[in-house]
Amino acid sequence: MDRRSFIKGSVAVVPATMALQMLGQRFAWAQSADFSSDEDVLNYALTLEYLESEFYRQGNEASLLSGKEAEYLNAVGADEDAHVAAITDTINKIGGTPVEAPGVNFGEAFANRESFLKTSHTFENLGVQAYLGAAGFIKEPAILQAAAGIFGVEARHAAVVGNLLGLPADNGVYMGATETPLAKDEVLAAAQPFLAGAGAMAGGAAVTR
Repeated sequence: MDRRSFIKGSVAVVPATMALQMLGQRFAWAQSADFSSDEDVLNYALTLEYLESEFYRQGNEASLLSGKEAEYLNAVGADEDAHVAAITDTINKIGGTPVEAPGVNFGEAFANRESFLKTSHTFENLGVQAYLGAAGFIKEPAILQAAAGIFGVEARHAAVVGNLLGLPADNGVYMGATETPLAKDEVLAAAQPFLAGAGAMAGGAAVTR
């Protein structure tokens, strides 16, 4: 993967979304106001990107899709891998410590085509809301600009998957005239069912070097 710095701009493929310190199987972070630095925000973003990267690795390997749908979801997965790599590189560049990838359990998400696409749509919209909710805590303008670039791609992902599902334009493919932010505690509550504690993910999908 040909990666460039997250702070300086684009990453491989099309740029495309959470990082929190894990303590055993529980989150060590508490409330939305806990973002004390750009490293905190980046690590918040990194955990959701880990989650998405592994989700698409497993889902795409399950061969539930074909044709255009498979092409799109493989591209989305490559975006999420690129985000993991880019955010990790940025945390290292600012002298921080990237959180480890959490263990995951996607349950019945890969039972069939519809469940795969519906879970994808949920994740992508969650990523949009998470980035928007955290944007106001970012202090470095270059990091804010780069995060906005990923936010935009997550919204495109959600729209593409919504279209593949045949959802209506209003409140389906498009979620209103403006996006709605979510506070960190709301995002963590939504992601919690898919996380199975700290630890490396199987298959090494998220390349961070």
